[in-house]
Amino acid sequence: MNYWTKLSIEYANQRSYLDDLFQVYPTIPEGIREIDNVIWNDVEKAYARKDNALLVKELLKLNLFPIKDSYIAYLKRDKTSLERNPKTINRISGRLYEMGLDKIFERCSEPKETNRQIGPMFKDWLKRKSLGIQPVELEEFIKTNKDAILDASDKGMMDYAKEHLNYTHNKGLDFVARFNGKYVIGEAKFLTDFGGHQNAQFNDAISTIETKKVKAIKIAILDGVLYIKGQNKMHKSITERYKNHNILSTLVLREFLYQL
Repeated sequence: MNYWTKLSIEYANQRSYLDDLFQVYPTIPEGIREIDNVIWNDVEKAYARKDNALLVKELLKLNLFPIKDSYIAYLKRDKTSLERNPKTINRISGRLYEMGLDKIFERCSEPKETNRQIGPMFKDWLKRKSLGIQPVELEEFIKTNKDAILDASDKGMMDYAKEHLNYTHNKGLDFVARFNGKYVIGEAKFLTDFGGHQNAQFNDAISTIETKKVKAIKIAILDGVLYIKGQNKMHKSITERYKNHNILSTLVLREFLYQL
């Protein structure tokens, strides 16, 4: 088994793993969402007039629609469908009136779900100089041969890796760095549970490190349930099928990089 995978499993099972991981992924719910006052005033007017189409139209302008309905995404993406589907609009409006205006506002201003907040946390952790050096923007990253971490969007990192490191996978990256003259690329994921979306996240990271002929060391910076010993598929995969890949916890990333 890869040494760093083994070390990550031991860390997760013998030390204060979750306590330490909280420094990287502080999954604290955000405050309520900001509601645009102009839009909300229009919502209130449409609600008072019982104008079904206008009520739905205005609520679709907000970041969060107040009810879960399989047809909302379609209505949001195709505004002309509002006029063409009055029965759907009336059905949704009926649910809105049943909720009442106060409840609608409460639902529209709910905090983002925790798992949707996780994405930027790894990069925020890097920006706190947790690896000993401050990430730098592309211009600075290119003009020096010193140890450096690239500060860019997922797409920006992917574009750099495609141009300079022969990266051919059409997937954004969370990490591009240079340590001891060696380039390192990878994705960072916090796998909070088993199943569906989390399995897809795991597979995304694996597909990145299995990209061929990349002129860099490929790593999957994974944390969470995959390090729980037992018969779960993720743990079995990293200890058997992918045992020779660089799969490691964020909490051992610093040691990995400085030993290159």
